[in-house]
Amino acid sequence: MSDPASVATHRVETDSLGPVEVAVDRLWGAQTERSLANFRIGRERYVWGRPVIRALGLVKAAAARANVDLGVLDERLGELIERAAGEVAHGDHDDHFPLVVFQTGSGTQTNMNANEVISNRAIQLAGGEIGSKQPVHPNDHVNRSQSSNDSFPTVMHVATLLELHERLHPSIDHLTDVLDDLAQRYDDVVTVGRTHLQDATPVRLGQVIGGWSAQVRHAQMTIRQLEDGLRQLAIGGTATGTGLNAPIGFGERVAEILSGETGLALEVTDNHFASMSAHDAMVAISGGLRTLAGALMKIANDVRWLASGPRNGLGELRIPTNEPGSSIMPGKVNPTQAEALTMVVTQVFGNDTAVAFAGSQGNFQLNVYKPIMLHDTLDSIALLADAIRSFTDECLVGLEPDETRIAENLAANLMLVTALVPHIGYDRAAEIAKRAIASGSTLREAAIGLGHVTADQYDEWIDPAAMTHPR
Repeated sequence: MSDPASVATHRVETDSLGPVEVAVDRLWGAQTERSLANFRIGRERYVWGRPVIRALGLVKAAAARANVDLGVLDERLGELIERAAGEVAHGDHDDHFPLVVFQTGSGTQTNMNANEVISNRAIQLAGGEIGSKQPVHPNDHVNRSQSSNDSFPTVMHVATLLELHERLHPSIDHLTDVLDDLAQRYDDVVTVGRTHLQDATPVRLGQVIGGWSAQVRHAQMTIRQLEDGLRQLAIGGTATGTGLNAPIGFGERVAEILSGETGLALEVTDNHFASMSAHDAMVAISGGLRTLAGALMKIANDVRWLASGPRNGLGELRIPTNEPGSSIMPGKVNPTQAEALTMVVTQVFGNDTAVAFAGSQGNFQLNVYKPIMLHDTLDSIALLADAIRSFTDECLVGLEPDETRIAENLAANLMLVTALVPHIGYDRAAEIAKRAIASGSTLREAAIGLGHVTADQYDEWIDPAAMTHPR
C-alpha cells in the first residue's frame, strides 16, 4: 500500500523558457502558470468569465475544423481538439481559466491558457499523459494557423456579439414592451409638459412614456448597426496581418464555421492590418452602449422627478414600494431602482472612456490594450442588461399615475394660455399670464378680468387635451 504523502501533487510542464510545476488537477500548462505568478493584479475581480471562455472554445474548435478541412492538421488530432474545445465552450472547464485581465496587451497568455487546456484535455481523451504534449501540442496543433494577435481579437468580437444578442437585446426588448404597454394604457392622461424645468404646454402621459420607448429603440438600432463591424473577424491575419503560416482560406473557413455554430453571420475582415492594429469596432460598440446608457439616465431621472414627493415634490407618478427608504424616517419610499440604474450608467460611461482611450493606443501592427477593451465592453453589456431588467420589473411594471395630482398641477399650469395666442395674439396672452402670476389668480380669472376673452371663449379655447396634438 502506497504512502499518501508520496502521491505527487504537481507535474512538470515546459515551455520555451524551461520547466514549470503545475498542480496535477489543473489542465493548464507552463505559460498559464507563469502568468499566474507574474500578474497578481485584481485576481478576485478581473478573472475572465463565461462569455470569454465560451468564445475561446468556439474559436479554437472552428480553427481545428478549418485546419483539417484545409489539409494542414491530421483529422484524428482535429477531432480531439474540436471535442476538447467544445467542452470548453460548453463550460465544462471554466475552473481551468484563472488568468486576469491585466496581462499582456495582446491577450497572449489567455490564448495560451486556452491552447494548453484544450491540448491537455485532448490528451486525456486520447488516453495520454497530461503535460506530455503528445499527441496534441498546444502550439503546433491547437494554435495551428493562428497567432494570439488574430485569434484574441476574434474572441473579442464573438464574445461581444453573443452577449449583445443573448443578454442585452432581450432586456431592451422587455423594457420597450413594458413602456409601450404603459404608453397605451395611460395615453388619455393629460399632464403638464415641462421644458427648462419650467411649466410648458400640456402633453399626454402616453406621449411622454412613448418618447422614452422611442429613445431606447433608437439607441438599440444604433447598436445593431454598429454590430456589423464586430462581424468582421481578424482570424487568418496571424502575427502582423500578412497571414504568415496560415493556409489560404483559413480565416474565411473559420468565419464560416463560427457563423454556423453561433448564427451570427460572421466573415473575415477585408483588411487584417486594420483589424489587428486598431479595434475601432469595439470602440464603436462601446460608444453605442454609452448612447443607450444616456437614454436610460434620462428616463430614470424623469421617473425620479415625476415621482418626487410624494407631497412636497411633483408627485405625479407612483412607484412600487419595494423596501423601506430610510433607517430613521418611517414610511419613506425612495426611487431605488432609478438610482441603481443611474449608477450603472455612470459605470458604463467610465468603461467607455477606458475603451476609447485603449482603442487609440495601437502602435504599428498591433494594439496592445485588447484585454481591457474586451473586459470593459462586456462589463457594460452585463451591467446594462441586468439593470434594465431590474428597473423594468421592479419599477416600471408597477408604475402608475396619480391622476388627482396630475389634474391639480394641470389646472394650475399658466402655459395653457398658449392656446389663446391664435385668437388674441402673443402679447395679450403674455399679459394674461403675467397678471395671473402677479395676482395669484387663476389663468381664467386673469383672462376674463383683463377683458381679453369672455368666459365662454375661454372655456372653448382652453382645452388641455386638444393642445396635445396639431390642429
